[in-house]
Amino acid sequence: MSNSTRRLSRRNFLLTLGAGAAAGAAAIVASGSRKSTVTGKTKRAASGYQESAHVRNYYRTAKV
Repeated sequence: MSNSTRRLSRRNFLLTLGAGAAAGAAAIVASGSRKSTVTGKTKRAASGYQESAHVRNYYRTAKV
């Protein structure tokens, strides 16, 4: 077995491993999104920027 064949084999293994991990992560994310029960106005109200006490405190302490 030549050195270039061995290197190519390792590259293919690592490429396959990375692609499998990405596919597995995508499957987990896709299955998790189905469990969401938020609908209608509640979903719109929950998304986007929300200023909370924590955020106001950060802005207050970050002033120069």
